[in-house]
Order: sequence, then structure tokens, then C-alpha cells
Amino acid sequence: MFGLFKKKGPLPTFAPLVRDMHSHLLPLVDDGSKSVEESIEVMEAMRETGFEEICLTPHFQYPRFPNNVADLQERYAKFLADVEAGKGDRQLPRMVGCTGEYRIDDGFQGIVERNELRTYHFSDPKRGSDKGLLLIEFSLNQKRMGLEEVVFNLQMDGYDIILAHPERYPYYGSHSAVLERFKEQGVYFQSNILSLDGFYGEEAQHKAFEYLENGWVEFLGTDMHNTFYAQALRHASMNKKIIKLLENTEFENRNLVD
Repeated sequence: MFGLFKKKGPLPTFAPLVRDMHSHLLPLVDDGSKSVEESIEVMEAMRETGFEEICLTPHFQYPRFPNNVADLQERYAKFLADVEAGKGDRQLPRMVGCTGEYRIDDGFQGIVERNELRTYHFSDPKRGSDKGLLLIEFSLNQKRMGLEEVVFNLQMDGYDIILAHPERYPYYGSHSAVLERFKEQGVYFQSNILSLDGFYGEEAQHKAFEYLENGWVEFLGTDMHNTFYAQALRHASMNKKIIKLLENTEFENRNLVD
């Protein structure tokens, strides 16, 4: 695994984004990285493809990943130190925070009641709500009843919502009325870069580009998990259609702070 990303090829395609705002590189807290060294190797690939900053977004998913904020913050502080000690002369993006990706599931309401929602904010204090932008996801398999109500209630409670990878939900099509209503009520969308390169299949790829053409997507994220994903990111950096997209479209990534 060591030295996996030394081959020539990747381009700094994602430099216009500046920041990646969706990754699972805090080791051993979800289905992402399994070690500090693996995270360092992934981050090296991210830097080579143009990212200057990354924010970690571990899963909050019941009962599979019953994370809590206090434990994650301790792990994050240790991770920062471990990366600094272990990176050597490798060039890595700056880690600028640790928020979360929150699955709307049976455990979500408890997280809300415990005030454990970690959010982004816009760098311009005149933009967005005081409570910030919350990254949420839905089930990747079966649609849960009441999703629209949950999103609406979060907005009424003062949160701005970023819906992660809408193209990956099989129950929403290219012209989904539900997603259109989300856009009408001010929900932000974050598509996965790897979706645009076909990593999750043709359907997700097609929908990702459809949503971009609709003007629905404000953020792009890597959703990095491990070295396999990092290899795919290197491949995506050479995709001419993605290169053109980044040259001609301004996304909101650079305007976020933890």
C-alpha cells in the first residue's frame, strides 16, 4: 500500500474548489480509513489533484456508526498530531475541521435533542443561518418515510441543509419532483466528484450531470474513504468533461468554514 500514489498521471483539476467538504479519513470511526498511514496516502493523492484544504465528515449513522461529538473531537485532535508526525516530506492538504455526515435514520432525532449537530458556515457572515449548514444523507437503498418533513423541520429550526450525493439515491430520478421541491425551499446539493467519473455506475453518473445542468448543485465533494477511492480520484482528475466543468463552473466549496 505504501507509495501507491507515486505514479505519474493525476492533474490538479480540483484546485478551483480549494476545499473538499466531504471525506471519511478519521480512522476507525466509520467505513472510511482504517489507519493514519492510509489517510496520509489518500490525502497525498488529494493534494496532487489540487485540494488545498479538507474537512472531515465522519458518519453519524444508527446503529452502524453510533458516533458522538466529544469522542470524535478527541480522535480528531490526536489524528492531527499523528499525521504531522507521520507525513514526512509528503505534501498534504491542510485539515481545517471535523463536522459530520448525518444519516436521517432512527437515531437522528436523538442527535438533534443532544445538540450534537456539527455544521459548516459561510465565510461571509452575512450569508446563511446562525446555526450553519448541516450535511445530511439519506439511505442509499430504500426511501424512508417522512424525509421531506425532517428536512423542513430542520430548516424551520434554523439550519441550512446540504444534501449529500443526491445522484446516488435510486428512488430519485433525473427529474425528481421531490428534489425539485427541495431546491425550491433552499436545500443545497453536494454531488460526488467520483459520480461524475462513473465510479458508482452509469445511473448515478447520468443523474449527477443532469442535476448540474439543472443548476441544482452548489458543492462538489470527494467522499473519500480509502486508497481505492483515491485511485479513482486520480482517474477522475484526468476526465476531460470534469476538467471542463471545473473550468466553467464556480462551486461554493471555497466559501465554507468549519
